[in-house]
Amino acid sequence: MYRLLRFLFFNLFVRFFVLVLLGLNVRHRQRLPARGPAILVANHNSHLDTMVLMTLLSPRLLPQVQPVAAMDYFLRNRLLAWFALKIVGILPLKRQRQEPGEDPLAPVHQALDQGRVLIFFPEGSRGEPEQLSDFKTGIARLAERHPAVPVIPVYLHGLGKALPKGEALFVPFFCDVFVGEALGWVADRKGYMTQLENAFRNLAAEGDFSTWEM
Repeated sequence: MYRLLRFLFFNLFVRFFVLVLLGLNVRHRQRLPARGPAILVANHNSHLDTMVLMTLLSPRLLPQVQPVAAMDYFLRNRLLAWFALKIVGILPLKRQRQEPGEDPLAPVHQALDQGRVLIFFPEGSRGEPEQLSDFKTGIARLAERHPAVPVIPVYLHGLGKALPKGEALFVPFFCDVFVGEALGWVADRKGYMTQLENAFRNLAAEGDFSTWEM
């Protein structure tokens, strides 16, 4: 039942909303994964980010796709928790350790071992429109543990204007999506984070956003 509801929600409502009402210019779509396991890593300015990323993938992958999301935010009440878990299909994650030695990324490791396609926002929470915040190192820990899993950077531009943080009113705004080459693991976490940050800078540079802050 929930699988059918999820399929109808994304393929009838979300795809129409994203592709018709929003409007996307997607560059390098061929770099998106055709199967799992894989991780899409994106900047985060809007609740629309997750919906856009999920519609970029093939509909047949939908049962495998899980956005990694903060447990304390999306499970804070029963209705939101039901929608987030059953319809969006989030993978809830604790932001902080509750016990010594606990690995907050354990559910992510398990999902990748099961062949899932995960959506990961290394900035953590949503930032200001069209501004990149510092990346947290959790993605480097994942890449180190799963070096064979492709990590694909995706730079999103314009979604923070269409539905910015703290706003409930959608504003039609043409948006750009830049899909990068899959990143490979390098010798250490610091080097990996440098590689990831450079990938996002290069993707952002592909657009002519001279009047925007990045």
